Amino acid sequence: MKNKDRKNIWWIALLGALIVINFLASKLHFRYDLTEENRYSITKPTKDLVASAESEILIDVFLKGEFPAGFKKLSNTTNDFLSVLKENSPSKIRYRFIAPEEDAGNNKSWGDSLQSLGAFPINLTVQVESGQQNKYVYPYAVVTHNGQMDLVKLYEGSTSLISNAEVNNSEAMMEYQFVKSFDKLLNPSKPFIAYATGHGEPIGAETFDLVQTIKNNYEFFTVDLKQLKAIPDTMKVLLVVKPSDEFSNDEKLKIDQYIMRGGKVIWFLDNLRAELDSLSFKSQLIAYDRNLNLNDLLFNYGARINSDLLMDLQSDFLPFKVGGTDENNQNEFVHWNYYPLFASAGNHAINKNLGLVLGRFVNSVDTIEVEGVKKTVLLQSSPNSRTISTPALISPNEVRNTPEDALFKKQNVPAAILLEGKFSSFFKGRISKAQRDSLSAYGGFKQENDQDTKMIVVGDGDIVLNDFSFKNNQPLPMGVNLYTLGSPYEYEFANRNFLLNCLEYLTVKSNIIEARNKEVVLRLLDTRKVAEQKTTWQLISIALPILLIILFGIIYQQVRKHKYTSV
Repeated sequence: MKNKDRKNIWWIALLGALIVINFLASKLHFRYDLTEENRYSITKPTKDLVASAESEILIDVFLKGEFPAGFKKLSNTTNDFLSVLKENSPSKIRYRFIAPEEDAGNNKSWGDSLQSLGAFPINLTVQVESGQQNKYVYPYAVVTHNGQMDLVKLYEGSTSLISNAEVNNSEAMMEYQFVKSFDKLLNPSKPFIAYATGHGEPIGAETFDLVQTIKNNYEFFTVDLKQLKAIPDTMKVLLVVKPSDEFSNDEKLKIDQYIMRGGKVIWFLDNLRAELDSLSFKSQLIAYDRNLNLNDLLFNYGARINSDLLMDLQSDFLPFKVGGTDENNQNEFVHWNYYPLFASAGNHAINKNLGLVLGRFVNSVDTIEVEGVKKTVLLQSSPNSRTISTPALISPNEVRNTPEDALFKKQNVPAAILLEGKFSSFFKGRISKAQRDSLSAYGGFKQENDQDTKMIVVGDGDIVLNDFSFKNNQPLPMGVNLYTLGSPYEYEFANRNFLLNCLEYLTVKSNIIEARNKEVVLRLLDTRKVAEQKTTWQLISIALPILLIILFGIIYQQVRKHKYTSV
């Protein structure tokens, strides 16, 4: 009887322990991220930003449905990230997955609502039970807080052929894309960005995407350097984009003193005058110096934009006539070496996880040794590049012959450089009394920075401009080549992201920058080893289990035979 009582007590204790364990498991949840790159963790600034929200943040993700493997993986990755985010702040985060074709109210689908927000779908061909059908996929999420909404792009590509590398990049950028949206909604005050005018800078349709991109994230102003007495200190960053006219010493002084007071500048400069439109009217053109009178100013800060053109075998396409008649041209898409594609080196927060950036008639950039100034290369050529000096002759005939690879021997030629530190004034020891008096109302002349500041020098003025499609009567997104529009080579390069990353770094949004530093390693199989060891691993995975079962059966039968024979 005692043994029976003990047994009952043991079962009751076991049942009670299971109940307690299940109760604790429902209340307490722990997740340990054992991945090398902390794939399933979020950064502390992101946690702090979400915790600072006064009310709930609602996230609607439009990746619900039947998709090809790439987009299905992207959907699963998004769900994993949001579940981790909710576990850290259960009362602040709510999310749901919605199919774009579902009714959003007002007799409109969610897909229609997304397009009105500026989301562009990708047309997929998916396999269903009845065969194949076209389906639009919206790789977007909408974040809502206190009645304000923001669109989050989860996939940077523009085609349905999503690759492993693009999925990997989207996973790495997942936290960054969401934290950028959270920051916009939770901190609605925006830094001021100034766009310099007065020296032939573009102000037409070619700046549409530039202006809209900045306005979506910052307060945008234009400043005429010829009319303005001084650049206001309220402007966090000054953009100098593709000027064509010479700068006077007085205008250079305004920029110099803005920098000395701690202002940041991004220079997007074309030292040479070379435009593709000119080739439409001529069989060839000569690229010549613009004489902007900025070389000495940049040299003083630690950079020099050379009067040359960068050519690269890693480049975008242009269509060239290879036959046919005037009425019926036969065109072939060929690499145009004057349109280099810059792959990210991932050596800085600005270019980490950045896709290819499209350049057009790019000048190389050199660094100059300046005490106290740190230089970081942000964009550089591929290992197969060259430079040609001015006067440079550009002709479409160059593409009719295969480029001589032997000429493309240069590698990692810089095209964009970040300068950080304390700068000295270019006008130190050379300022006139009249110039000094003109600065008295703005704190007087400063010979050097009191604190570290930053600037970025880019040897391409077109890198942040957009083409205009007269056929569709609308501007194209930044980084889209007009001449590949509608062709298999159409692609939206990462020019917009490069601009935003530069601005985010210069305006010191450290929470966003830290999220950008997250890296997800794509661990692919070695294709050579796969080919060499294919048969071996097939035998191991298929034949070995069968042999082990047969061996186990033989041993088992022998053991039984020995056991019962001895009895």
